[in-house]
Amino acid sequence: MTPKSAPPSPRSRSLRRGLSASVSLLLAAAGTVVAVAVSAPSASAAGVPAPSPVGISGRGASVPFKEQEAEYAATNGTVIGPDRLYGHLPSEASGRQAVTLDATGEYVEFTLTAPANAMSFRYSLPDNAAGTGRDAALDLKVNGSQLKSVPVTSKYGWYYGGYPFNNNPGDTNPHHFYDETRTMFGSTLPAGTKVRLQVSSTAASPSFTIDLADFEQVAAPIAKPSGALDVVTDFGADPTGATDSTAKIQAAVDAGKAQGKTVYIPQGTYNVRDHIVVDQVTLAGAGPWYSVLTGRDPSDRTKAVGVYGKYAAQGGSKNVTLKDFAIIGDIREREDNDQVNAIGGALSNSTVDDVWMQHTKCGAWMDGPMDNFTIKNSRILDQTADGVNFHMGVTNSTVTNTFVRNTGDDGLAMWAENVPNVNDKFTFNTVVAPVLANNIVTYGGKDITLSDNVMADTVTNGGGLHVANRYPGVNSGSGTAVSGTITAARNTLIRAGNNDYNWQFGVGAIWFSGLNEALNATVNISDSEILDSSYAAIMNIEGATKGLHFNNVRIDGTGTYALQIQATGDASFTNVTATHVAQSNPIYNCIGSGFVITRGAGNSGWYADPAACTGNWPTPVWTNGGVPGGGTTTPPTDPPTTPPTDPPTTPPTDDPTVNLAKNRPVAETSHTDVYPASNAVDGNANTYWESANNSFPQSVTVDLGAPKAVKRVVLKLPPAAAWATRTQTLSVQGSTDNSTYTTLKASAGYTFNPSSGNTATVTLTGTATRYLRVVVTGNTGWPAGQLSELEAYTG
Repeated sequence: MTPKSAPPSPRSRSLRRGLSASVSLLLAAAGTVVAVAVSAPSASAAGVPAPSPVGISGRGASVPFKEQEAEYAATNGTVIGPDRLYGHLPSEASGRQAVTLDATGEYVEFTLTAPANAMSFRYSLPDNAAGTGRDAALDLKVNGSQLKSVPVTSKYGWYYGGYPFNNNPGDTNPHHFYDETRTMFGSTLPAGTKVRLQVSSTAASPSFTIDLADFEQVAAPIAKPSGALDVVTDFGADPTGATDSTAKIQAAVDAGKAQGKTVYIPQGTYNVRDHIVVDQVTLAGAGPWYSVLTGRDPSDRTKAVGVYGKYAAQGGSKNVTLKDFAIIGDIREREDNDQVNAIGGALSNSTVDDVWMQHTKCGAWMDGPMDNFTIKNSRILDQTADGVNFHMGVTNSTVTNTFVRNTGDDGLAMWAENVPNVNDKFTFNTVVAPVLANNIVTYGGKDITLSDNVMADTVTNGGGLHVANRYPGVNSGSGTAVSGTITAARNTLIRAGNNDYNWQFGVGAIWFSGLNEALNATVNISDSEILDSSYAAIMNIEGATKGLHFNNVRIDGTGTYALQIQATGDASFTNVTATHVAQSNPIYNCIGSGFVITRGAGNSGWYADPAACTGNWPTPVWTNGGVPGGGTTTPPTDPPTTPPTDPPTTPPTDDPTVNLAKNRPVAETSHTDVYPASNAVDGNANTYWESANNSFPQSVTVDLGAPKAVKRVVLKLPPAAAWATRTQTLSVQGSTDNSTYTTLKASAGYTFNPSSGNTATVTLTGTATRYLRVVVTGNTGWPAGQLSELEAYTG
């Protein structure tokens, strides 16, 4: 999040963060990048299973596409990653993994899971020596036959140096590696079709790295509304993009306001070299795949395509609807004083609906005061700065059901600089891979809601969710500090947080800052998951943070600590559980009693007294789905000491009625989406583990901590009636050293019936076992291993 000038007076902000580490230092610290080569011609990728941020039920944006990661597709290329080190190519990929193709004939091939007539794919090409990027192409093949050649470029990637960055390859810190392109197939391809991206030549680019592909069934173009003005037939705009249409579209918009008519943008690509200024008008297209505004002034870089309201000092705009078109710019550098955003100005009582924003500086930088503005059902991709920023006095405004990926700064931000932001909401959004700063943040603000979102793959100098009194103009004297009630409910954070190379330590997935003044409000974090955090799950810093309340929060996998306390304040925790915390002591706290923790009921895995205060920051352990060590299929041979729990849950070893597996370290061969094996030992029968589909055998292994005479294993599925009766074929194995396993119960079918509690019991002889493994080889109800609870008893 950075300052953008807005007439009548430019605003500025001090340097946000230093990025001092050079690439050579990064390489020295990180060692070599993990890469898995896959032999040709028979091809199958070998990506480490990792939770996807797309398609999480009830959270994040409801997207119109089916996403497939390249690392799980068929390929004869090289899988790179997982790797989260800033400056490394995999670190900016979704899931921190991708596939590099560096020879003619290498490919990634996806199999459609649903009909599609279009695709977008995310990729990276190397920069050229001048820093201006290179152009190349990939072959697109359908079921082995050539369909078309798809242009790709690195012109919109590759930034260098410190903030606000430059395009000089001779500088340090290369980053912002990826871009996206889209293409239509010309017909609907059925499910099961194989769609291949293949290298036909390396003459224009020595390599092509593919991150993912999004497959979509795009609806037919939207017809012109009855009575609407047509920018082409009525005003002469050029749908071929050969000539400048700026003035003609502006004339249409002005006429639409005067006549009270919708202005329609027919199918086409329109060259727009400056802002289209809108007020009291509807501007509608044929759909974001069909109606595209693009362009830039050939000589004045401060002028580029954008649809803007009048600035607040000019009275602002109101009653505007922008819908069903794309703004795809040509911004290749970061200059914070240029107003080259897709949408801007002040737009009160206005709506942006199904607008595709790409290759601009920001998707939407809104300068208030303004009220009741909504962005919904939109896509914001490949920005050089923020995805959205509600800046200065934006009130009662919302971003909802919007998909954001590859921003150069904060994904979704609110910044109450000198004028209060009040009652704003970011809800049901998916924000992936902000290259700098946070996925979602409010700098100041009163009564703010940040709920039902998915945040994933923070790259550097930020966290997933941030609440802060930071940056100029955020203070209680102006009424702009964090105040009232901040609500962050039902969020999912995946691989969030990362290292800050100015501070030289990690930033938490959820973090709080009182840099300008103490953060003193009611901040409610509830009903959320913090999964596979790169460093700490929760952190505070830079001044007191008071009034934090965590309720029903599940932490599963942290690179370092569960809590990283670096400032005074207070927080309450109820039903907060933590598993797979990398450090044996789950709390870092050198503040001591200056930070007051109030513990309610239902907590486990995150509390220790005394906390760690070592003076040294540990090297993070990145878990990729809750499996320590980067996704190994068996548990570590020397698992970390189980952290103290609150309240203590370790039972006496001679109590035959106590479940020995509850909250114990657990490993898996795989899992799908957000259903890791930790769900099978959390004591909650409504959460469950589900393995990768159509890939037996699959297993779950629990470390009981010491050899136990296990005589009974109880296996459960969720008790809800929605689960039909099924039989799983499984065996039970045991080991004392996690190396040599013996069969404790031979493979057999076990029936799970909801009418009898969806429970199956396996009796054993009591052989001493520390590592207890259930191996599933079949399931009549679903093509995967499934367990909501794996319980172990000595009687």
